[in-house]
Amino acid sequence: MEQTLSNKFDLSANFLKYLAILAMFLDHFASVFINSDQPLWLVLRVIGRLCAPIMCYFVAEGEYFTSNRKRYLRRLFIFALLAHFPYVIYFNLPLFSATSVLWGLMNGLLALIFVKHSPANNYLKIAFVAFCCLVVMNADWNFVTVLWILGFGLFRGSFKKQMFSFLIIGVVFHLLPLLRDYGTADLYQLGIVLAIPVLALYHGRKGHSSEFMKWGFYLFYPGHLVLLELLKIILR
Repeated sequence: MEQTLSNKFDLSANFLKYLAILAMFLDHFASVFINSDQPLWLVLRVIGRLCAPIMCYFVAEGEYFTSNRKRYLRRLFIFALLAHFPYVIYFNLPLFSATSVLWGLMNGLLALIFVKHSPANNYLKIAFVAFCCLVVMNADWNFVTVLWILGFGLFRGSFKKQMFSFLIIGVVFHLLPLLRDYGTADLYQLGIVLAIPVLALYHGRKGHSSEFMKWGFYLFYPGHLVLLELLKIILR
């Protein structure tokens, strides 16, 4: 009975990645096309908070399962570069004032690889993590993504420790600064806690393997921003 119940509520890695993609699309659509005083805006922005935690979690999972860390890192780096221009154009940002979350994911992966596999001493590892955090300060979600990936990767095997680190990092470095600076206008950021029950339903099952899931998120990120920008132009 317990095995049947577990299977019934099991979510695959691929399903969760699709969920992250959908949450991201809805969030980016709402942030530009819906007024912030509308209830739908709040609902979609809350749902959108699922994306970053899920993707950070699976970057850490990817580091554990990949057969070629350098190739994985290179793939993230390339798509971080490709996503930069659609990101700043869609959100009407100065060219080099900000960049997408993919830059944070890439540096989080780099930090995790270095901490787990480098023979360097702990002081050098801490310094390297600090450097990775520094270079993503202008990225969406900034250094929070680096720390989340580290927590998910280093505490792999203990879901409770993973979620505890996720909450501490999310509250101290994401929620509190935003609520301090923007007050109730950013209450939707509390939606990050929804990632905990969602990730609790993942038990290591990958799901149907396909080339789309290997490349889909990285291609979808710049692609959906281009499509949304075209929609913005059409509706002007």
